[in-house]
Amino acid sequence: MATIQQSIKSVKSILKSEDILVFEFESDGGKKFAAIYADGIADKELLGELVVKPLKGVKSDESAKNIGLLIAAPEVKEGKKTDDAVKEISDGNAALFIDGEKDFFIIGLKKPPARAVAEPPTQIAVKGPREGFIEDVKTNLGLVRKRIKTPKLQIKTVKCGERSETAVCIVYIEGVCPSGLPEKVEKRICENSIDIIPDSSYVSQFISNKPKSLFKRCGTAEKPDIFCAKVCEGRVGIIVDGSPIALTVPYMITEDFQSVEDYYINSHRATITRILRVIALLAGLFLPAFYVSAQLFKIQLIPLQLLLKISSSVSGLSLSPSVEMFLVLFVLEVLNEASIRMPKYVGLALSVVGALVLGDTAVKAGVISTPAIIIIAFSAICMYTVPDLIETTTTLRWLFLLLAGSIGPFGIVLGTVIIICYLVTEQSYGAPLLAPFAPLIKNDLYDSMVKANMYSLKNRPEVFRTRDKVRLKNNED
Repeated sequence: MATIQQSIKSVKSILKSEDILVFEFESDGGKKFAAIYADGIADKELLGELVVKPLKGVKSDESAKNIGLLIAAPEVKEGKKTDDAVKEISDGNAALFIDGEKDFFIIGLKKPPARAVAEPPTQIAVKGPREGFIEDVKTNLGLVRKRIKTPKLQIKTVKCGERSETAVCIVYIEGVCPSGLPEKVEKRICENSIDIIPDSSYVSQFISNKPKSLFKRCGTAEKPDIFCAKVCEGRVGIIVDGSPIALTVPYMITEDFQSVEDYYINSHRATITRILRVIALLAGLFLPAFYVSAQLFKIQLIPLQLLLKISSSVSGLSLSPSVEMFLVLFVLEVLNEASIRMPKYVGLALSVVGALVLGDTAVKAGVISTPAIIIIAFSAICMYTVPDLIETTTTLRWLFLLLAGSIGPFGIVLGTVIIICYLVTEQSYGAPLLAPFAPLIKNDLYDSMVKANMYSLKNRPEVFRTRDKVRLKNNED
């Protein structure tokens, strides 16, 4: 028979931190108890209401089984090993030890600090739901359950991180998701050993078949409505505790050209905006390189009237077009990094100084030309029309600029062909990255660069090879 002090000593010998608190109390009948919990992530009010008060009337000879029935908490389970108690206490629950009993009870009292559900800053929509994921995994799963009420919804939780023991939830719909896909995702997550998982970006590299690639292999979602829609299409969703960004696989590049509210507005308007995003991204990616290559190698590519304007602007500059463009792009990246990481009001002042004072002074001093500033500024604006690809496209912009300055238009064409050939051969969990264009899947074209009306999207995407292919039925079917 274990005494209270022995039980406390065995736990505190492992959990030596000062925020591991021990609350000892005694019933009116003389039965002694000890609740051990982590301060800050366990709810002390619930401990008093659901555990201490119900046990006040326990007699000294009451059995452990009857004591467990008196506890009013909805999550109660028995524990036998000290290691189990340590794990649960570290996770935010409380371990209740009883004098004279070797076994103990685990009380679900987890209440970690969490912010309120709000609209995510990077996926703002004029129409549609305003809710967004937060850093608490239980809240995020609740937002998913709120939208998908079918019993076929499956959630499997695995622990990742040797020291953090982070909960990673795999979400899918049984009967819709391709067989074997959830198990494959789980295997890739569990076969990696790391100390801590602070964000879902760590998991995205684990589940990627080529983590060193410039192009990502999994989609992201900060809004539960988008996440649920992707899961219902046959994808597997991954929600990581501590991260407001959920992941989805398989992934196709066309996803990133689809906006939050494309499915809540007129299909014609959604199609126009998607095409606009493609044009803007191509302009932001190739315009600086085209400008440099035209000046250095193919001056006839520029219209005559525009060429005369550019010639008057660049006359007297000591820098070559490629060096000038690299300099302007370098300054833009520095200002961008500084404005993001500086305090809010200082960052605003820095943007004004960088854009107006520094840019105007550099032009008047003859260091850089006005066309170079206009092109880089327009390129930066175009890039952010597709924010989910900003990391990839900004890197590619540097690459194309280097090719344009060294071998001219041929370099731009060569780089484009190499990237397209690479993307054609790549896939994410069986789905080609360039689907439904390469390979061509006609039925999936209705929700790619073109957004068809809802009645044209009766079937789920064929590229995912889902078991239940029909997602829309009407009276005519």
